[in-house]
Amino acid sequence: MLNISNNQLHKSVDITDSKSGRLVFNKDYYKYFNRFLGAFAIVGIIILFLPWTQNITGRGLVTTLTPDQRPQTIQSQIPGRIEQWFVREGDYVNKGDTILHISEIKSEYFDPNLLGRTEQQRDAKAQSVRSYASKVKALDRQVGALSQERRLKLSQAENKLMQSKLKVQSDSIDLEAAKTNKTIAQRQYDRTVTLESEGFKATRDVEDKRLKLQETEAKLIAQENKLLASKNDVINAQIELSRINAEYSDKISKAQSDRFTAQSSQFDTEAQVSKLDNEYSNYERRNELMYVRAPYDGYINKAIKSGIGQTFKEGESLVGIMPAKVDLAVETFVEPIDLPLLHIGEEVRVQFDGWPAIIFSGWPNVSYGTYGAKVVAIENFISDNGKFRVLLAPNSEDHPWPKDIRAGSGAFTMALLDDVPIWFELWRKLNGFPPNYYQPVLDEKAANSKK
Repeated sequence: MLNISNNQLHKSVDITDSKSGRLVFNKDYYKYFNRFLGAFAIVGIIILFLPWTQNITGRGLVTTLTPDQRPQTIQSQIPGRIEQWFVREGDYVNKGDTILHISEIKSEYFDPNLLGRTEQQRDAKAQSVRSYASKVKALDRQVGALSQERRLKLSQAENKLMQSKLKVQSDSIDLEAAKTNKTIAQRQYDRTVTLESEGFKATRDVEDKRLKLQETEAKLIAQENKLLASKNDVINAQIELSRINAEYSDKISKAQSDRFTAQSSQFDTEAQVSKLDNEYSNYERRNELMYVRAPYDGYINKAIKSGIGQTFKEGESLVGIMPAKVDLAVETFVEPIDLPLLHIGEEVRVQFDGWPAIIFSGWPNVSYGTYGAKVVAIENFISDNGKFRVLLAPNSEDHPWPKDIRAGSGAFTMALLDDVPIWFELWRKLNGFPPNYYQPVLDEKAANSKK
């Protein structure tokens, strides 16, 4: 007591006579209390040297190991109107089961016979392609016939030209013979005139030789005309040869032009057929999209677009589905300061929300209700909450996770690090230091494989 009051109670009241006073001021009590303090101090010192497992704690959610096993929504690739539902929320569906039936809302697809009409147009265009192909073949045959006829006509004209040239040569020889005859007739006439002047020949002989000379001169002129006519025939044969070549070249060019035009029409029609094939396939595929089917075995979670007659756009979510068979995992989030301490393959203890557990964070071996997991992925970029995402998979060497947990349930995680004394952990906590930099110890076989 401080004894600061003017009324000092211990002077007027004796508390040693009371039962409590006798117990307090008894010397045996001090002895027992000192023993208790000593034992407590010894136990406290022993506890300070007990091992403590450093850990990194975090909160997370139950998810799936692979992205294709996570809950998803089913969208429609085309806009439409809901006509009929075939499932209810919570129903189990197999892959390919019909979930709902929709109808068209675009006017260009209202025709119920659109697929058949498109098929008829495609078949008609395919017939046009075959017709153009037949026309091309016919024009090819026509070009071949014209080319053959041109070769024959040219051969005939060349033969005629050769005959004309040979005739020119023959007429040239006849002309030389006529010139020789004229020269002979001229010498005979001159000799007869000389002999007649000398009195050896009669005047009648001179007149005969003059007549013969005039006949040879006429034959020479006729032969010259004949030679010129033969040369003119050669020129005409050459002209005819050029005319035939030009005529059939024009005919063949026109036939080839018609052939190219037919080929162009054929290719254009083939392009139209391909376009109609594409439209037919699109319409056929679009008709299949009138029925929204399950992408895999799973459970219907929620109908996002409900009712009958409700319209929607392409890409809008219609219904949520959860896969039936999933490999569960836990995604947890750790502080950036703890990220260097985590490594792929490290062991983590997980406590699921809703499952009773007794947890001693420093003594995982004596904890109850936690399940084993291993780190399988560490995100390389920070999340929106300012922490790094870590994905945990079940540890096959530990007891299996509960079968009744569902994706989305909460989870508390503890990543186990180095073993240190309790006094060291208290000293670290008081100073705000991070856990010891921890590197997992690889066994000899794993170390060799890593090397």
